[in-house]
Amino acid sequence: MTKPDLKLLELLVCPLTKTNLEYDETKSELISKVAKLAYPIRDGIPVMVASEARELAEDEISK
Repeated sequence: MTKPDLKLLELLVCPLTKTNLEYDETKSELISKVAKLAYPIRDGIPVMVASEARELAEDEISK
């Protein structure tokens, strides 16, 4: 698995809410708690498309 560029991740925001994202290295996702979505990172590239994101469970949002 290719790791993403951490500097790039600092610049990205949620495409729906324009809020900051949290990087979850273990799941290889970018988390938007405001939108309640997790955007996947595939081969080191963030997929910033809402239809590709998974919905977060309530316990994932409160962490």
